[in-house]
Amino acid sequence: MEKSKVLIVGGTGYLGKRLVKASLAQGHETYILHRSEIGVDIEKVQMLLSFKKQGAHLVSGSFSDQQSLVNAVKLVDVVICAISGVHIRSHQILLQLKLVDAIKEAGNVKRFLPSEFGTDPARMEHALEPGRVTFDDKMVVRKAIQEANIPFTYVSANCFAGYFLGGLCQPGRIIPSRDSVFLFGDGNTKAIYVDEDDIATYTIKTIDDPRALNKTIYIRPPKNILSQREVVEIWEKLIGKDLHKSSISEQEFLASIEGREYAEQVGLVHYYHVCYEGCLTNFKIDGKDEREASELYPEVNYTSVEDYMRRYL
Repeated sequence: MEKSKVLIVGGTGYLGKRLVKASLAQGHETYILHRSEIGVDIEKVQMLLSFKKQGAHLVSGSFSDQQSLVNAVKLVDVVICAISGVHIRSHQILLQLKLVDAIKEAGNVKRFLPSEFGTDPARMEHALEPGRVTFDDKMVVRKAIQEANIPFTYVSANCFAGYFLGGLCQPGRIIPSRDSVFLFGDGNTKAIYVDEDDIATYTIKTIDDPRALNKTIYIRPPKNILSQREVVEIWEKLIGKDLHKSSISEQEFLASIEGREYAEQVGLVHYYHVCYEGCLTNFKIDGKDEREASELYPEVNYTSVEDYMRRYL
């Protein structure tokens, strides 16, 4: 079967650049949407030129120019959006409504993968304010996609390893301590940690797979379903030293959110749902409208938590 042509929106971002690499590696003709008003962001320009050298096509387009989006979408079979939904970086989820309109107008797209890649928003109706804004906005985009009858795949990739493993699951830290760590409660709530390169690999695997059409794909590598305490124990084994451990109760953590800047509050609410509530692991995948990536694609040799953490030694 001929591989789909892919347009990646947000292709110079944290996950987007990995999606570009994975798309090229898996043999897809790959297009990257870039803004003509990129200015003097030399690192992004050099990244784009590097991707071009590797065979990617650069397509000029902007969310402020709807026709440019339509023109870009008409070039491909699949559109993947990786614009940021993280408030500490930039929260632009609702911009995708313009992309939905462009895909609807173009009429040629066989699959759209919107910017999801974290917690499944459909399971977060109970989420606390202000963190729920992320999930609410993603559901607005989903509703628009489905009302426009656009074929889709939603990817729920759980915890990005760089953000969670790098800080031993502690907010605001991305390099693991060799001295101390605070645990969320008893530290025994399970979460799921995925190497960002693996997220990209699994995502690209789905785009021509009929089993993933109009489905939610959860990335749940079995070895990486661990509690915070288990993550800490892996790190302690690697460095040959026990860390000093303290604990913060659920009530103390919620109280600590109050009075912080809005973007911080949003992120901390997400930590609350993952690390106290266990929102990533407290349900079963139904196998009908939901599938699990490592079962669909057993050929992917995913990175285990222990192997990921060796980079910090």
